[in-house]
Amino acid sequence: MRHARGLAKHPLVFASKLVASVVSVAVVSSLSIAAIALADVNRNVQQNSQVHLVQQKTGTAAPVTKAVEPQATALAGEFNVLLVGTDTRTGQGAKFQNRADLKASSGAGNNDVTMLLHVNAAHTAATVVSFPRDLVIPIPSCPSPNGGWYSAMSAQMLNTSLTYGGLTCPVLTIEKLLDIDDINYAAEISFDGVAAMSDAVGGVPVCLATPINDPYVGLKLPAGTSTIKGQDALAFLRSRHGVDDGSDLARISNQQNFLSSLLRTVTSAGTLSNPIKLYQLAEAATQNMTLSDTLGNTQTMVGMAVALKSIPLSQITFVQYPVVSDPSNANRVVPDSYGASVLADAIQKDQPVVLSASTGRGTVLAGGSGGTGGGTGSTAPTTPATSPTTPETTATTPPGEVQLTRGATGQTADQQTCTKGVTGRPGE
Repeated sequence: MRHARGLAKHPLVFASKLVASVVSVAVVSSLSIAAIALADVNRNVQQNSQVHLVQQKTGTAAPVTKAVEPQATALAGEFNVLLVGTDTRTGQGAKFQNRADLKASSGAGNNDVTMLLHVNAAHTAATVVSFPRDLVIPIPSCPSPNGGWYSAMSAQMLNTSLTYGGLTCPVLTIEKLLDIDDINYAAEISFDGVAAMSDAVGGVPVCLATPINDPYVGLKLPAGTSTIKGQDALAFLRSRHGVDDGSDLARISNQQNFLSSLLRTVTSAGTLSNPIKLYQLAEAATQNMTLSDTLGNTQTMVGMAVALKSIPLSQITFVQYPVVSDPSNANRVVPDSYGASVLADAIQKDQPVVLSASTGRGTVLAGGSGGTGGGTGSTAPTTPATSPTTPETTATTPPGEVQLTRGATGQTADQQTCTKGVTGRPGE
């Protein structure tokens, strides 16, 4: 049995920008900005498609789609994409090249962000599940990038899986956790990609219920709405000490605040009607990601984008994987057996999900929000629950949709939430 490595001091908390990038790629292609623009994106995709996935139950390779000229045709059926954010400092510029940073995380790094995007077969709903980095679960045997296989582990933190087996290992780990065998697409993003993509859309507006002052990542923002990009966007997504109780779970809801705003920005008329901005977003995304070889052509990414474009923001649900405190370590979490099974069953059966009346612990709904789901504020406890949660009783859950438990907190993409800063910090 191997032991998990020490935690990095300043983990990257971000990955799901692929949702925005594939939308942008589709629009860039459909508008035919210029042959050179599409050629650039194609080249980036080909150069960054490096990881060959295997499937959990069969051990066979995930199917690779053939490279063909992109067409505005939706990818058929349901599909799953795993998105990971590495905290590695290697190759991330002088800001992260000091000895302390490189000692904290280098090489492959830890997957301190792990998100699953599930799009249903009807292309009417999408679920984005965030898995806590401190989640202690079994990690299956994973292929080593250098050949051979790592042995399985019965209980390790999720964020060690990238270090042990590269991008394939988080894929196999989440497949095992959810008992599925069809995560055929995966992408990894690092620090420099976060800054580039936020710049490409001209900044992302974020709402703060109270100020954030986090000297650990160099972020200080006032209450109200701020438009952030570049290193400020990166710091916002990395901030843990500046959000609510300083926990990783609070930081997940902070991510959901940012990502929902990003999606609203990308799908706004001002962005969709600006070919230059769209191309810059597609270029930034494809330059700064490591992709599975199943994403090795723009046809696949365009197909995903066309499927996503038909889904209303109110039907794109960001949800935190339900957890409870680890009985053997108060600083770790384990799956909430009932709540996790409800969520996993919905994904297995390709059913849309409905959130209970709670945002994540690090956010509250903005006053007068036009969102259609969720609740009126954070009702999550200050520490993870220690017993399984149950579904909220409701008479309004549409047929065919699954009501999640109270532990599966989150928001829909059309909802505006506001991050709660840590109170009592200097300058607040």
